[in-house]
Amino acid sequence: MAEQDVRSLDINFTFEEQHRCSSTSPEIRVAAVPEGTKSFQVKLVDLDVTFWNHGGGTVENDGSGVIPEGSLKSDYNGPCPPSGSHSYEFTVNALDDSRQVLATGKRMQKFP
Repeated sequence: MAEQDVRSLDINFTFEEQHRCSSTSPEIRVAAVPEGTKSFQVKLVDLDVTFWNHGGGTVENDGSGVIPEGSLKSDYNGPCPPSGSHSYEFTVNALDDSRQVLATGKRMQKFP
């Protein structure tokens, strides 16, 4: 699929206090998932400190549109601003069985 054909995913999540500096990722809801999606590739970035790797992971698509809380295992480290509030962004890619990107979406949230 050509890059211009990549569809847009709708992403929704809410950070809770238990996610602060935690290896437990929040539940992420994904809508507009294209047919043929086998897995979701997820990455968290602190938009205020972009060099800090918050990790992510790849999660199999079970068809529910939900990436369950705690599913991200690849060195995931939740929001952990040293002071004040930072803006964090999840990027989710929907992948087919050959790991080609079918759709992508991003959602930003401030924490705390």
